Amino acid sequence: MSIANTDQAERWNSGEDRAHWIDNQARYDRIHEPFTALILQAAALRSGGQVLDVGCGCGGTTLAAARLIAPGQAVGIDLSGPMLARARADAEAAGLGNAVFQQGDAQVHPFGPARFDTVISRFGTMFFADPVAAFANVRSAVRPGGRLIFVCWQPLAANQWLLVPGAALAEHVPPPPGFGSGDGPGMFAFADPDRVRPILAAAGWRDIEITSEPRSILVGGGGSVDDAVEFLRTGSMGRMMLAGADADTVDRAVASVRAALTPYADAEGVHLDAGVWLVQAAA
Repeated sequence: MSIANTDQAERWNSGEDRAHWIDNQARYDRIHEPFTALILQAAALRSGGQVLDVGCGCGGTTLAAARLIAPGQAVGIDLSGPMLARARADAEAAGLGNAVFQQGDAQVHPFGPARFDTVISRFGTMFFADPVAAFANVRSAVRPGGRLIFVCWQPLAANQWLLVPGAALAEHVPPPPGFGSGDGPGMFAFADPDRVRPILAAAGWRDIEITSEPRSILVGGGGSVDDAVEFLRTGSMGRMMLAGADADTVDRAVASVRAALTPYADAEGVHLDAGVWLVQAAA
């Protein structure tokens, strides 16, 4: 297996982010449900289609696509072996034999020419070490006229689900250096659509369309305020900001997050706004 994106490969095979996603996969799928629906609606998948899911993680979007295109095949690719193991187990439990998972780096993986008619991704494209090379390699695997549909985060200022708990934590501990930055691979790498367009064009994609798609999400995937607080405390932002803080500071910071989230809670859970770009292009 050839890997160009070694930093992200290490992060998602051995880091704490990987463990949090696997342990909370059902919660992540509920959080991201509005975005999965957005992708699938735009993709208009049909029976017999051939779909590639880039950065599929634990496979939620791959399985959703597989249900729509059967007997066509949905192939999920990701750097993380442990996350793909979870994806394969979920596919087997669901009886989705047309969902296939491959461990690899989309920047250099040998997909084979003109194999897919649709490429999808739910927050999996922002971590490319060389995005032009990665999108070009993916395009080489798409049939003429095939389509690319993915979602990526808008800037931090458009994402209340991060701002509200992040501001509460910041009353007690400093934010991590560079959090919210669009520099390099990471969550906000494609927050500026004017960066995305030339990358896709240089990779050979055409008819590029980028639309703003605000949504409300269930923080922590639903449940009580305490459930949402625990999800955030053990997630990447909570771990980074609370690392090294003494127990009393942690307790005060967590209490502030709980107080900040309470006004947004109802019987279903904590609702906060999220902003994404829906990006579409043709091969």
